[in-house]
Amino acid sequence: MPKRQPEHDEFADIRAGVRALCAKFPGEYWRALDRERAYPTDFVKALTEAGYLAALIPEDFGGSGLSISAAAAILEEVHASGGNGAACHAQMYIMGTILRHGSDAQKQRYLPKIASGDLRLQAFGVTEPTSGTDTLSLRTTARHEGDHYVINGQKIWTSRAEHSDLMLLLARTTPREQVNKRTDGLSVFLVDMRLAQGTSMTITPIRTMMNHATTQIFFDDLRVPAENMIGEEGKGFRYILSGMNAERILIAAECIGDAKWFIDKATRYAKERVLFERPIGQNQGVQFPIARAYAQMRAAELMVREAARKYEAGGDIGPEANMAKLLAADASWFAADMCVQTHGGFGFAEEYDVERKFRETRLYQVAPISSNMILSYLAEHVLGLPRSY
Repeated sequence: MPKRQPEHDEFADIRAGVRALCAKFPGEYWRALDRERAYPTDFVKALTEAGYLAALIPEDFGGSGLSISAAAAILEEVHASGGNGAACHAQMYIMGTILRHGSDAQKQRYLPKIASGDLRLQAFGVTEPTSGTDTLSLRTTARHEGDHYVINGQKIWTSRAEHSDLMLLLARTTPREQVNKRTDGLSVFLVDMRLAQGTSMTITPIRTMMNHATTQIFFDDLRVPAENMIGEEGKGFRYILSGMNAERILIAAECIGDAKWFIDKATRYAKERVLFERPIGQNQGVQFPIARAYAQMRAAELMVREAARKYEAGGDIGPEANMAKLLAADASWFAADMCVQTHGGFGFAEEYDVERKFRETRLYQVAPISSNMILSYLAEHVLGLPRSY
């Protein structure tokens, strides 16, 4: 079996701890959830109690105060162990908007409870049915009315909404035709869904090809206290951008974990599976795709580490975060396809977990941003080519 990680890894202890935790949630656990489209409550509780979901929250607020590189190591190991961090990974990075742009009162009120697990902040309401990835064209509005904002509109692909207490919501507070820049006029709100659900907010689950607990949400005169606005009115789009970079780095790390899982799985099977009186791994037609998947994974892994390093150093990391997400998602998808092919018909059998992980990692060609959007970004903002949209 190839080594998951090179020697002298500064996060070796963290990785070992995550692997030990994940060993308590084997393939049978995830397969049972997948059949029922159920939420991994016990797994999320275990990660929370171990402090892993509070990795990026400063110690002053009850978190671990770790770097994004450490957080990436946590999520990578979850996926390399055969699990899926999508059920809770947003709790790691969504809180960054409060940490960086919230008031002292908001930080004191929410961050310690998020760190302890008393509150779950896992839902991120941005995408809408009509605008998709064109975030600046969103139509959900927030009208200032006394000491509240009244919100109307709809969000889609809002994952974990049914399993979250709080939601970070992006809404338009100034009509688009009244702003000088397209990026102006959007504001961020922290919505307490425990108070709103079933009255002015309706959550409808969306069944997808993988067990992802995603939903669409309708807002009908939802009243949110003005004190729940994060930062200044109209500057919300800027606030969520840095969070999006963190999201891309962490999900890229998950993709690296997936790729490692597929490579390990295929390597073991190729050694054990005997046909025509020889292990199939002796055939170059089987060897070469596994070796290529390993090379692609290692190259993408280096880009993820570079993006995390630059994120920790500060400054603009848009190119690195986007390239990390692109390359890691490509590496995991190639490894997934290779793993199915290596297993042949058994790759489609539920008990091997390959088909489940295959479905799960396919998502990252599309979300949280599609590969084509990343290529457009690199073409325009890095290479200086004409804007395509």
